[in-house]
Amino acid sequence: MTPQPLRVKKSEETRQALIDAARRLFTERGYHNVGIREFAAAAGVTRGALYHHFGDKESLFLAVFDAVQRDLMAEAARRHQDPSRPDHWTQLRQDLQIALDTAMDPAVQQVKLIDAPAVLGWKRWRELESRYGLGAILKAVENSIKAGLIRPRPAGALAHLIWAAYSEGAMMIVHSDTPVKTRAEAGEALDALLAGLI
Repeated sequence: MTPQPLRVKKSEETRQALIDAARRLFTERGYHNVGIREFAAAAGVTRGALYHHFGDKESLFLAVFDAVQRDLMAEAARRHQDPSRPDHWTQLRQDLQIALDTAMDPAVQQVKLIDAPAVLGWKRWRELESRYGLGAILKAVENSIKAGLIRPRPAGALAHLIWAAYSEGAMMIVHSDTPVKTRAEAGEALDALLAGLI
């Protein structure tokens, strides 16, 4: 009989292999153009193993969406640990520019910005997006107000509007025929909006 820790390790490895394979296939072909058999084959596991870990394709997609988001948040957390990082407001402005850059990344484009609203539904997608991005923006806004970096305003409303401006800029990039140009224009416009709050 397989010892329990080894069984758990094997199970975690299988789950991760499925997420990695699905992330690659979703990025390359989109949610609607890839099937369950392909995920299992790409991960080197049976369809039974896939259904054991993820009840259906949408559950697997949600795990991939979460993995993409966690990667983005981990990178932001690394930047924030730098002792030489700037003040809260400058850091937020820089973070939003980096976030717009990620809208050029194929996995972020396809999984996070194109497929997620259609697959998960607009309301659920917004809730998930808010959980990741909005919380960080709200904290930065509150800290910036406390530090006197921007004029006092209702922090919650301001954070929502900043998040909405970033989200719309990201969508502009994803759906643009000239994404590099659109990225530059969206970044300039977003930072001009934020500069006006000082």
